[in-house]
Amino acid sequence: MNVNQLSKRLTNIAQNLPRGAYFADIGSDHAYLPCYVCLNDPSAQAIAGEVNHGPYTSAWKEVKNHGLEGRIDVRLGNGLQVLNDNEVRQVVIAGMGGPLIRDILESGKEKLSETERIIAQPNIDARSIRQWFFQNGYDLVDELILEENGHIYEILVGDRGEPAASYDSSHLEKQLWLGPHLLKKSERVFHTKCKSELEKKEYVLSQVKQATVVNEDKIIQLKQEISWLREVLE
Repeated sequence: MNVNQLSKRLTNIAQNLPRGAYFADIGSDHAYLPCYVCLNDPSAQAIAGEVNHGPYTSAWKEVKNHGLEGRIDVRLGNGLQVLNDNEVRQVVIAGMGGPLIRDILESGKEKLSETERIIAQPNIDARSIRQWFFQNGYDLVDELILEENGHIYEILVGDRGEPAASYDSSHLEKQLWLGPHLLKKSERVFHTKCKSELEKKEYVLSQVKQATVVNEDKIIQLKQEISWLREVLE
């Protein structure tokens, strides 16, 4: 992958940044996303944050190769600690587990008072990010799901606003888990993901039932989730 052939996943993230974005890409790896955005939008600026020296050096080289040192600042540090207060208007955190993304947002949320949009792409457990948005004043304005190289990715877009706006209170738990927009759009890739999830949950349920000590709460939760998945697939 390079800046001129960005993955479908990163291209979709880039498309959710406004023109003239001033954004942070946390865990930027080679800084492909900031470089791509800044090359395609002369008014954009970015901060590429990396916690490890290797990727930090790669990112810095990529930025230099494209002559973007004046518009992309590559910084070494942990999570949102690379940012000054009120510095960026958008934050992207992609390619990590949902709980890690949530922890990064939670531990650095004092840096986000001017942040209008957060774009998160969790590799697992998108629910933890939806819950964080819901509890921290971000309206989940859109969700995308796509398949690339045998992996299914979800992209969550949260704007500062009314967190309950995208949810139906009578189906809140189901929507926090599966995604209110993904449930509405009901796309083929979403069905593929739900089908795979259903098989896993049914297997886990069969195992839990056979355990020496039966966990009744776990069984109730699994049955509820299985029922929600079947509703989607019907």
